[in-house]
Amino acid sequence: MSSEPIERRVSYLGDRLKASRCQICGKEYFEVRDYCSNCGRKSYMKMDSVDLFYDKGKLELCTLVTEPTNKFTKLESYVYGIISFHNGKIRVPGRLTDQVIKPGETVDLPALEGREVVPRFRRRYSVNRSDVVPTISLSFTLADEYYPHQEYVVSGQNKEYSLPGIVGYGVYTSRFRIKERGIERAVPFMDEDSITAAVEAGKIALIHSGIDSASVGKVYVGSESNPYAVKPIASKVAQVLKLGQEDDDVQAVDAVDTEFACKAATSMFKDAAALVNYPNSGMKNTMVIGADNSQAAPRGCPGGELDLFVGYGGAAFIFGKHDVVAEIEGWCSVTSDTPDFWRRDGEPYPMHGGRFTGDPAYFKHVKKAANKLMDRFGLKPQDVDYFVPHQPNPAFPVKVARDLGFKEEQYECSLQVNNFGNTYSGCSPVGLAAVLDLAKPDERVLLVSYGSGAGSDAYLFRTTSQLLDKRCRQKITTKYLTDNPFVEYVDYTTYRRLKMGM
Repeated sequence: MSSEPIERRVSYLGDRLKASRCQICGKEYFEVRDYCSNCGRKSYMKMDSVDLFYDKGKLELCTLVTEPTNKFTKLESYVYGIISFHNGKIRVPGRLTDQVIKPGETVDLPALEGREVVPRFRRRYSVNRSDVVPTISLSFTLADEYYPHQEYVVSGQNKEYSLPGIVGYGVYTSRFRIKERGIERAVPFMDEDSITAAVEAGKIALIHSGIDSASVGKVYVGSESNPYAVKPIASKVAQVLKLGQEDDDVQAVDAVDTEFACKAATSMFKDAAALVNYPNSGMKNTMVIGADNSQAAPRGCPGGELDLFVGYGGAAFIFGKHDVVAEIEGWCSVTSDTPDFWRRDGEPYPMHGGRFTGDPAYFKHVKKAANKLMDRFGLKPQDVDYFVPHQPNPAFPVKVARDLGFKEEQYECSLQVNNFGNTYSGCSPVGLAAVLDLAKPDERVLLVSYGSGAGSDAYLFRTTSQLLDKRCRQKITTKYLTDNPFVEYVDYTTYRRLKMGM
C-alpha cells in the first residue's frame, strides 16, 4: 500500500508541469517556490509561475532501464532521461513513453538525444486494486513522430452567432494498432486509459478553439470504461486542463460524468449548447468529451466476439456562441428499454443481446432519430452534405446509411471504425470530427449516435466560415492519426496486454 498523502501530492504536482521564474534575474526552477536562491530575500514574492504543459522540451541525455523497480515493473523496459526546457534553464527527469521495447532489443540512445519531446499526460504505473491511480505529465513523446507539438494560443472571442454550436474540437487515439480481417484498430499503450484519451482530446480541442480554458463553465465526460466505479473522469479533466476560473487548487467549473453506453457524450451536446445559450448561466463555453478504452472479453470467452471491433480513443467538443465552426440547427432523441448490450456490476466485460443488436436495437433507433429530425426540418437525404452514423462495426453504418437513402459520398468520410475500431462513446464523435476536418463552410451535417439500452441522438449542424479560419491550428486530425507513418502495429498477445494495462 502506498503512502496516500505523498501519492496524492505527487499526483497533483505531476498532472501539469509547473515551474517558477525569478522576476529579477530570470533564473528558472522546476518547482513552485516563492524566492530565488540567486537573488535571496529581495526576490520574495517576485517569482512568476511558468506553465510547461503546452511547451516542448529537448531530450538531452537518456538511458535504457531494463529492470524497473517497485511499481514500475509492469512498464518493462523503457527509456529514461533528462529533458531540458528553455535552452537548459529547466532540466527535469522523465520517461519516454509510447515505446515498446522487446527483450534484448538494442536501442540507439545517441540517436534519441537532442530530439524535441512533448509532455504527455499518463498513468505513472499500475497499482493495487484499492489504490488511487497516480497520473503525471513527466512522460514525454518524440515531437517529430506520432505526437507533434501544438502551440496553445488564446485568441479571444470575436464574432457572436445567433445559434450556439461547436467552437473547437479535438480527437485523440494512441500510436499502437492491431490490424486484422481488413480493419485496423487503436490500442492504448499500457500507461493510457480513458482518462488519458479524455484529457488529450480536451487539450487538442482547446488548442483548436483558441479560447481561454478558464471560460469553460462545465465539462461532461461520457465513457463506459472509467478506471473507477466510484470517482469521476471529469474532475481530473477539469483540473489538468484548468477549466473554469482557478482558485488555489480548485477549479470553478461544473464537472460531471455521464452514462448512456455509446451515446453518453452526444446526449450532452444539447445540454452543453443550451447552457451557453442561456444568458443567466454565466457560461461562455462548455466541453463535452466521449472517450473509451472499449471493453471486450478475450476471444473464446463469453462476449469475446466483440473483441474483433473494439478500439481506443475519443473526441472532445467545445460549445459556445462566439467564433462557431458549426452551428446546431436542431436535434431529436429517441429511446426505449431494449436489451442490447450491458455489463452487470462487478463484471469485467460487457455482453450483448445477440439478435437484438441489429434490429430492434441499432437500426430502429438510428433510423427513427434521423427521420424524425429530417421531417421536423422538411429535409430529404439529398439536402444533407454529410451523414455521420454510429459505427459499432464496419457493416452497420453502411447499411443504415443506405436504408435511409444516403449515398456513399455523403457518409464514407465519416466512417472511422475501420481506422480506430469502435471507440464506444467516442465513436460517432470521432466520425463528426473527421467530417469537420474536411467540410466547407455552409454545409449541413447530420450526426446520429446510438447507445445500448437503447437510444439515439440526432443533430443537424451547419458549418461556418470559421471552420477554415481555425483549421490552420490543427496538426492532429483524424487523417493525421490515420496516415501517420509512425503508427506501430502489435500482435494479438501484445494487444491484450496493452488493452489491460499490463
